[in-house]
Amino acid sequence: MSKMWDDLKKNMKDWSTAAVEKAEEVSKIAVAKTEELTKISKVKIEIHQLQRDKSKSFERMGLLTFNHFQEKKTLKVNDVEEVKTLIEDINGLTQSIQEKELEIQRIKEEHNIDIEDEILDADVAEIEEESKE
Repeated sequence: MSKMWDDLKKNMKDWSTAAVEKAEEVSKIAVAKTEELTKISKVKIEIHQLQRDKSKSFERMGLLTFNHFQEKKTLKVNDVEEVKTLIEDINGLTQSIQEKELEIQRIKEEHNIDIEDEILDADVAEIEEESKE
C-alpha cells in the first residue's frame, strides 16, 4: 500500500510539473501574441487619426470651394494655392494610410497572426471611447 501511495505521489508531482511547464509555455505564447495584437491596434489607431485628418482636409477644401463659388463664382489665385496645398495634404495622408496598412500586414505575416480586422477595429473603437472619457 505504501508503494502504491508513493507511486501516486510521484505521478501527481510529475503531472503537476508537466502542467506548470505547459502553462508557462502557453503563457509565453499568449504574451507574445498579445504584444503583436497591441502593435497592430496601435497602428490601427494611427490609421484612424490619419483618416480623420484626411476628412478634415476634404471638409476644408469643400468649404473653401463652396464659399468662393457661392459668393464670387470663382476662386482667387491664393485660394487655388490653398486648394493645391490641401490636395497635396490629402495625397500625403492617403500614402501614409497605405503604408500603415502595409505595416499591419507585415506584422500579421511576420508573427503568423490570423485575426479578422473587424475584431481589431472593435478593439480600436473601444480604446478610443475610453480615451474620450
